[in-house]
Amino acid sequence: MRAILILYLTRMLLYTEAEAKIVYHAFNMTVYFFPLFGSIISDSWLGKFRTILYVSMIYATGSVLLAVTSVGPLHIPQREFTIFGLILIAVGTGGIKPCVSAFGGDQFILPQQELQLATFFSLFYFSINAGSLISTFLTPILRKNVHCFGLNSCYPLAFAVPGGLMIIAIVIFALGKPLYEIKQPKDNIIVQVVKCIWYAVTHRKGPTVDHWLDRSEPAFGAELVNDVKCLLKVLVLYVPLPVFWALYDQQASGWTFQAVRMDGDIGFYTILPDQMQIANPLLILIFIPVFTYGVYPLLAKCHLLMKPLQRICCGGFLTATAFAVSAVISMKLESTYPVLPSAGQAQIRIYDATSCAYSFTSDYNNLNGAISGGYYENKDIRISGTQKITFTFTKSGTCDEAAPEPLSIDMSEKGTYGIFLSQSGAYSFTDNIEKSHDGYPKLRVLPYLARNITLQHTKETSYRVKINPGNTSLYSMPYPGTYRDVNSENSLEITVKLGGTYTALFKTNSVQLITVTQPNSVHMLWLLPQYVIITAAEIMFVITGLQFSYSQAPITMKAVLQAAFLLTTACGNLIIVLIASAKIFEDQSKDFFLYAGLMVVDMLLFMLLAIRYKYVQNKDSSEAE
Repeated sequence: MRAILILYLTRMLLYTEAEAKIVYHAFNMTVYFFPLFGSIISDSWLGKFRTILYVSMIYATGSVLLAVTSVGPLHIPQREFTIFGLILIAVGTGGIKPCVSAFGGDQFILPQQELQLATFFSLFYFSINAGSLISTFLTPILRKNVHCFGLNSCYPLAFAVPGGLMIIAIVIFALGKPLYEIKQPKDNIIVQVVKCIWYAVTHRKGPTVDHWLDRSEPAFGAELVNDVKCLLKVLVLYVPLPVFWALYDQQASGWTFQAVRMDGDIGFYTILPDQMQIANPLLILIFIPVFTYGVYPLLAKCHLLMKPLQRICCGGFLTATAFAVSAVISMKLESTYPVLPSAGQAQIRIYDATSCAYSFTSDYNNLNGAISGGYYENKDIRISGTQKITFTFTKSGTCDEAAPEPLSIDMSEKGTYGIFLSQSGAYSFTDNIEKSHDGYPKLRVLPYLARNITLQHTKETSYRVKINPGNTSLYSMPYPGTYRDVNSENSLEITVKLGGTYTALFKTNSVQLITVTQPNSVHMLWLLPQYVIITAAEIMFVITGLQFSYSQAPITMKAVLQAAFLLTTACGNLIIVLIASAKIFEDQSKDFFLYAGLMVVDMLLFMLLAIRYKYVQNKDSSEAE
């Protein structure tokens, strides 16, 4: 679902890219914030089985609501109910995340089944990434290749399929209840830790103690107090972690917006922008054994990165490098964007579908010229406020047609305007030269004769665009490639590419395609280096971080550290929301450089904390490296 969410927000709900980024990461923040409450509810009241069952129903309800809301003909307030559906999904995820792996672990008898438990967790992590891999590949296909409710896409189906599969999973999970080992809930350790800390903070009066937490010892016992002390030592190292997630979680937002501006054509297939996210789970499946059996042993022989904190720090710097690479790519992309009129400027484009050659004059600031090859453009008309400008057209050479009547246009600064010369005269319209939000081509059809035009894709014949007479609207084409006018006796064809904005002049027996905005020229595969780097960073940062937390925390505190680790993800997404809301930079490349710089500073802080950290050997953990 998250693979296509960012494009749904911009394409269907018409959020700007900045607004969509805020909504997406606010949702992501909520997803990782609710596990804290899910853990408390599970351990204190409902137990893991009932918590998973109940919140899965909430999750499924949110998925169904999201799918139903995206059905346009139902006329449901889409923005409001989409947000409500996302909240339900976030609440459901919050109950599932902290419980499902622990519930699976409850099914094993330790220490007799330690090997089976290790196999379970390996398969569990593998299945998560395999599911992510499959959904990231298939969901964009369902979104784009299926047409429903009169649209050339089908977001309702793309949202409904995960929801339907979730319902099936709930039924299977519930039917398996007689086979499960279900443990009764007891006091939640997170609650106990909070109470212990709160007691020490609020009972500062009394005899002097060696450590401020020792004040809680009479109420909670020496064992819990000592475990909380060890916990806080590790949690201090968690302070810089949210910045990592602020970068990592932009794969589905900022990096997807990058892909929208790139060319995904690989000959036999066109990569969809939201499909590029498949690189991360695919590389994770490859990199886990590569790092475990290749990279780490090789580094150990060179006496490099032998301690967990060293690997985490290296992973952080790799993350900064990935965003520096993405910033450089964004700079290249920005150099290909169309030049939009700024304050004090306007633009005009004149399209001539007649068989005559025309020149024109105007009553404004020497704005005149010849329409060569059926097209004229002026990207730098100096203008202040709004001006009424009258254009007069004059035939050049011999031509049987009468020249169009003079045409007046109210032109304003920052505006782009078009004039169309046809058999019936001259017409004006407001032009739009920006690239599309979803990366697909945009096309305006201007016919010499008023007639119906139906453009059908020559390969994907289900893609058809019908243009009625007199309609000069700018159409978002459903797919790149070649289209044929099936209503034309001459089988007139045009070819449009990803990211391009075009105007097609359908003349009497021919068609002229004018490229108003150049199509995407930087290939989408140039995103692979940054995906490779950030996946390597994930291996070294996330997996090593989890292993470090597990080995350094007392056995009673492992659940608390898991919740805290998830909470750092929520805080990372909050950082994205705050920076996106502040609108510090207009250019995406500067945004990415900002994040890269933040990550470098963050890792320098982490290094200072790591240098001062002393590894501990817990009786329940394996030997620290």
